[in-house]
Amino acid sequence: MEVDYLFEIGDNIVYPMHGAGIIKAIEEKEISGKKQQYYVINMFIGNMQVMIPTVKIVSSSIRPVTDIIELKNIINIFHHGESDKLLPWKQRFKVNTDKIKTGKIQECSEVVRDLMRMRKEKALNSSEKKMLDNAHGYLISELGLIKGITDNQIKSFC
Repeated sequence: MEVDYLFEIGDNIVYPMHGAGIIKAIEEKEISGKKQQYYVINMFIGNMQVMIPTVKIVSSSIRPVTDIIELKNIINIFHHGESDKLLPWKQRFKVNTDKIKTGKIQECSEVVRDLMRMRKEKALNSSEKKMLDNAHGYLISELGLIKGITDNQIKSFC
């Protein structure tokens, strides 16, 4: 019986809150007496391996790596988009956390952009420094996998 999978072995993916990775295998495992198919994903950040049941891949918000056409739009937003500087830091932290959790490159790049802009004006608190480091890492881990991207385009996010 042939099964259709959303991703194939060798596909580059983005896992929200973890960054980019590659599908290394699709394996059947029995856990608690229940057999399921799992994607085995090697994550580039932290050099870890995760296993996600194939039936939960959509609800996990794992997505393919962005393409070069969408990247041009992201670069434009990164450089010319407006930042909301008026939010109190706790509210801003929640908004930014929610953006990162979506796993969307546009949302993550907005977080990086806004925190980098704020850092130029004043020191970030330790929570926002960590958030900036993490979001920047997720963004860079994906950018390195986009086909056709130039080093200058990657550097524009640094």
